[in-house]
Amino acid sequence: MTENNEFLYPQKWLSKASTGDRVASELRMQIISGMIESGATLSENKLAADFGVSRSPIREALKILAAENLIRLERMGAVVIGLTEKDVEEIYDVRLLIESFVFERLMKIDTSNLVTELSKILEMMKIAIKYKDADEFSLQDVLFHETIIRAINHSYIRMIWDNTKPVMEAFILLSMRARIAEKYEDFDRIIENHELYIEAIKTKNRELMIKSLHQNFDDVQGKVEDLWISQQTLSKGVEKND
Repeated sequence: MTENNEFLYPQKWLSKASTGDRVASELRMQIISGMIESGATLSENKLAADFGVSRSPIREALKILAAENLIRLERMGAVVIGLTEKDVEEIYDVRLLIESFVFERLMKIDTSNLVTELSKILEMMKIAIKYKDADEFSLQDVLFHETIIRAINHSYIRMIWDNTKPVMEAFILLSMRARIAEKYEDFDRIIENHELYIEAIKTKNRELMIKSLHQNFDDVQGKVEDLWISQQTLSKGVEKND
């Protein structure tokens, strides 16, 4: 938990999560945001006290974060590895590979229901932007891409997605919060990118699909620097509060 007892990860998203998952979700956000710096040591006892839980869910959370390469497990805790800009770029490389593959599979199936579902999600994204709700926008954004991936019913592609989703979701949350506050006008382009996705799927136009993929991911990867700026701002804010 943060020093001012405020959670970075949206608590309403954790209604059905285990205590270990809850702890992992918050620690992941603190590590990726830079609030917990690379090289820091995490003590099971201190984390248990900070979160008001026993050591068992703390150990569960640390195992989850270790599997994501965010920490290195030690005898009674862990050392933070963190997330570099290169890591983020590689995550989006994986997303590009997955969604390129998925688009090719979509060429061979009926996508009318998928287009309808994506259009509904896009409307929710627009509402979130209207009310400057970065968390809700992030939730719908991840759901948009997950809905596309689910549509081809490929268990191993879904497994890769599920493995990368927690870190990617945390990164998107932090990035969108920074954009809402500092670069609100960027959301017009983000919405246009997603509209292009839907049109590409609807028309089964391969050239349009390629354009929509690269327009979306080139845009996102070009904004990686925004997160590192927001990390520095967040860290300075914590230092001042302390």
